[in-house]
Amino acid sequence: MHSLASPARFIRLSDTLLPWLSVLTALLLLFGVTEALFVSPADYQQGDTVRIMYVHVPSAWMSMMIYSVMAAASASFLIWKHTLADVVARVSAPLGAGFTAVTLATGSLWGKPMWGTWWVWDARLTSVLILFFLYIGYIALSDNYAHQERGKKICAVMALVGFANIPVIRFSVEWWNTLHQPASLIRAGGVAIDGSMLVPLLSMGVAFTLLYIVLLMVRVKTALIQQKIRRLQFTKS
Repeated sequence: MHSLASPARFIRLSDTLLPWLSVLTALLLLFGVTEALFVSPADYQQGDTVRIMYVHVPSAWMSMMIYSVMAAASASFLIWKHTLADVVARVSAPLGAGFTAVTLATGSLWGKPMWGTWWVWDARLTSVLILFFLYIGYIALSDNYAHQERGKKICAVMALVGFANIPVIRFSVEWWNTLHQPASLIRAGGVAIDGSMLVPLLSMGVAFTLLYIVLLMVRVKTALIQQKIRRLQFTKS
């Protein structure tokens, strides 16, 4: 894994993988959307409103996963001083904020017909909103300390401290009595969702994950090139 910390090696690897991953992402998105809209049945209680699930749930997965990536990258930066790890954390933050915003928006759209309200201050929704603010705070902080080593360490510490919110989001529906439904994909008895819904849900989940990887590679490559240009400009000046 340490070998991948080389910016030059990362750029070469991304140049090789990006075309293939981009095509695979597009195909999976197309398949997942087609399955969700035209193959998966309407729910017997929720009707077609249940189709919001195929965007809401994968977006929620991504919002937590991306912050976990940020925390892991921040730990790597603090321990091993890998510049690439800091870049990964920084460019991931806007992507995570975007997925979290989609989670909150689709959750409100889904909640209105089901709960009769756009928003409730229950544990799951509140902790996801806190996650969104953590992303925004990290972005604001990193913009102020973009080129300072001390600032990079502050951002890394912030990402690690904020990671404490991830298990709260994950287990909030089990720790507290909330309006939000508990885990409905996998339970103690096994898979708790019919295959006609499971296939498009997992397809969209994988597609969103690949979309993040593709966007991450593009943003990291761009950031590394910008850093190289700044160094050359500084050397010439």
